[in-house]
Amino acid sequence: MQQTIYLAGGCFWGVQGYFDRLKGVMESQVGYANSKIESPTYEQVCSGITNAVETLKLTFEETILNLEEVLTRFFSIIDPFALNYQGNDIGTQYRSGIYTQDSKMLDVIHKFVESYQARLSRKIVTEIGILENFYLAESYHQKYLVKNPHGYCHIDLNAALRPLMG
Repeated sequence: MQQTIYLAGGCFWGVQGYFDRLKGVMESQVGYANSKIESPTYEQVCSGITNAVETLKLTFEETILNLEEVLTRFFSIIDPFALNYQGNDIGTQYRSGIYTQDSKMLDVIHKFVESYQARLSRKIVTEIGILENFYLAESYHQKYLVKNPHGYCHIDLNAALRPLMG
């Protein structure tokens, strides 16, 4: 069964580049989630006026790549304690978040994060919630690191090729 989840983990180029390397990913698109204005541009998002977050729309085949693995891998590539930044990218558009349009999936996500938090001493600041809206980013952002293999990325894309630890 195919599932769709929206993952915000800083610059969306790297999040897309990482997840695109996993078996079970059917489709990925980058865009802007939870914007206060309709169809924002990259410049508007970067200005902070939209409150949008750079986000990956990830469609995956759950029989190959289950939700728990998606979430475990997501937390392996972000800093869940970083408020409004990831790596060298700073601003509200780079906050971390997990969004869905499915209330059952949202319950599973909350339980996963609660279990993950229980093993940590610091507070996770990753947003979790129902997706309000999602607008595709400009075409030059789609699969950016495929088109620009030496482009900046705060994520080790090769980590997607390694098995999960622990």
